[in-house]
Amino acid sequence: MKLLSKFILTIVAMAFSATTLADEWLRTIPEFELTDQHGETHTLATYEQYDYVVFYVQGVGCPIARIALPNYRAVRDEFADKNIGFTMFNSNIQDNLPRIAKEANEFGIDFPIMKDEGQRLAKALGVERTAEVFVVNPRTQEVLFRGPINDQLGYETQRNEASQHYLKDALNTVMTGDVVNMDDIPDSKGCLVAIFDT
Repeated sequence: MKLLSKFILTIVAMAFSATTLADEWLRTIPEFELTDQHGETHTLATYEQYDYVVFYVQGVGCPIARIALPNYRAVRDEFADKNIGFTMFNSNIQDNLPRIAKEANEFGIDFPIMKDEGQRLAKALGVERTAEVFVVNPRTQEVLFRGPINDQLGYETQRNEASQHYLKDALNTVMTGDVVNMDDIPDSKGCLVAIFDT
């Protein structure tokens, strides 16, 4: 009987731990006021007109972030008739707005790239790598999905075509009012974003 009780307690503890980890993984986005490469100021209120907003973690010089750009653009274009915003932010300490603007010009990045001064967004969201995307409800500040755009890119690997479309599937899921099963989403592959305590 004691063994059965211990087993049940272990299962309950594991379930609670999994729920806690899921809650920790999908955090909320804080209020912010950040400037992009065009000198425009962005706040959370800037995006309140949208049902959902996708935030892409950009990094100057990161090959994976550069290679993933067409995939991000393709998702934006596919959802052009939906009320969804697409943007980027850069949390790298070594990147400043002139460097970000140069990268955007060289690689044809036609998204605003907000400079995450003080790494406020990165710290709040738990950012670890570039090329990760976050789907956010701008009114509730809830993060509804985080992960890679698809499974095309890996470390030193690249498929000709993606077989899993994580971002697209997540957007379709949240638009129907359902919840994305984050157990099915792998970690993002990208360049490390070093987070510094202040």
